[in-house]
Amino acid sequence: MKKSDNGLKIGDLASMFGLTARTIRYYEELGLLKSNDRTEGIHRRYPEKNIVYLNRIKYLKDYGLSLGEIKEFFDLAEKDRSGAACKALLLAKYQEKIAEEESNLEKIRIRLASLRAQVAALQSLEHFFSCPGDSCEACEFSMFCDEPEDEAP
Repeated sequence: MKKSDNGLKIGDLASMFGLTARTIRYYEELGLLKSNDRTEGIHRRYPEKNIVYLNRIKYLKDYGLSLGEIKEFFDLAEKDRSGAACKALLLAKYQEKIAEEESNLEKIRIRLASLRAQVAALQSLEHFFSCPGDSCEACEFSMFCDEPEDEAP
């Protein structure tokens, strides 16, 4: 990593986190990163503090927060240097994410139960086109059910 007295090069900072230089510039445009004044060669230099910022961005993105939500944290941190407001907001966001994940988990459990029921029903059939049994009585197409023929459609 090439470091100078006035910060890190954009490419070095990007490679530390597996990002592109364009992503680093985009984060800077959003106000998530800060660069020093450009050097005489018109190259951006980023203070080492951006390593902490990029690590926090990565961490929050990994937990499903959008860049807009992450920007809220960065803006709030500028206003409240104690970090208490950010901590409270992050706890609230994590509680929301936990609720979302629990809801998704319940949907997955329901889907798994349905798939298991389908497996059980299919295992009892002789043929792919056989009537599935009890559900046939309520099926709107039951009048078309016949015993399977030897030929497939």
